Amino acid sequence: MRILVSGAGMAGLAAGINLGAIGHDITLVERAGHLRVNGSPIDIRGDAIEVTRKMGVLDQIQGRKVTMTEMTQFISADGTVLAELPGSEVSDSEDDTEIPREELARVLHAALAPGAPVVFGESIKHMHDDGDGVEVTFISGKQDRFDLVVGADGMHSLTRRLTFGPEQDYLKHLGFYVALTDLPAAAGTERKNPFLNWPGHMIGIARYNDTALGVMNFRSAWIDYDYHDLDAQKQILLDAFAGHDEWRVPEILDAVRKDPELYFDSVSQIHMPSWHHGRVVLAGDAAHCASGLSGRGASLAITGAWLLAEALRGNPGDLEAAFHEYETRQRPYVARA
Repeated sequence: MRILVSGAGMAGLAAGINLGAIGHDITLVERAGHLRVNGSPIDIRGDAIEVTRKMGVLDQIQGRKVTMTEMTQFISADGTVLAELPGSEVSDSEDDTEIPREELARVLHAALAPGAPVVFGESIKHMHDDGDGVEVTFISGKQDRFDLVVGADGMHSLTRRLTFGPEQDYLKHLGFYVALTDLPAAAGTERKNPFLNWPGHMIGIARYNDTALGVMNFRSAWIDYDYHDLDAQKQILLDAFAGHDEWRVPEILDAVRKDPELYFDSVSQIHMPSWHHGRVVLAGDAAHCASGLSGRGASLAITGAWLLAEALRGNPGDLEAAFHEYETRQRPYVARA
């Protein structure tokens, strides 16, 4: 089949690898002009470990392992260490691997078939599923027809919105917001990762390899803003942490002001009764975002992409049966996460 995969995050890249490996003709598009790599390290755990072994990338993943989370400390306003994160709370097993997001993206990108490169700076504008195929108009103006569209475009999925309706019909806000900012001045100075808390707020420094990130969380009811508006995101964040000059808070907020690729979003989940409609199917956060609090988003993306490919291979010519199998096998992982 000719398959369009929308989104080149972990779910999209994994879908491109697995669907291409079983003989499908893959077109993979990404709205950004580059791989999306901003964010803290992520975990490969549980059944995703065996899946990445079958995909042929486990050794590369484990060779890039970091120990950022294990180095977490909780501190007082003057920097005194109050507690450290218990090692038993970090991983499910010794095989779990924490890997920088950018490294996992590069490993998966390199594993794509040579004939299935990512088309950057491109995304879906309109879709029409006529039952026999999906007519797609891209933002570039190009038009094409596909047998199947895989929406792997994240929690704010455009594919989901075009096919299933407004995001708010499926989003469950968990009462938090999270932000990550590049903090180069703190890179390489030490290995510990200190976090300061006060009611409703947490701010700290997360280091791995030669990278340091300022990390911020705060509790809040839902905030209406344009999630493409970087200035609006920065102002929300600066307002949330205003009035605090203890420890290294001012330094981290200065980094927020200067960061051209600040990551800011709600901590939310996506709950959907079905992940497919006609010839459109969702994968990863677009289908079932568990939020970063689960520590399982990347693992869900990888297992889901594998199970989708397996279901399509086992049910040739019967998309409905394939989608039913995919959802039946993937939902237990989602429910746990």
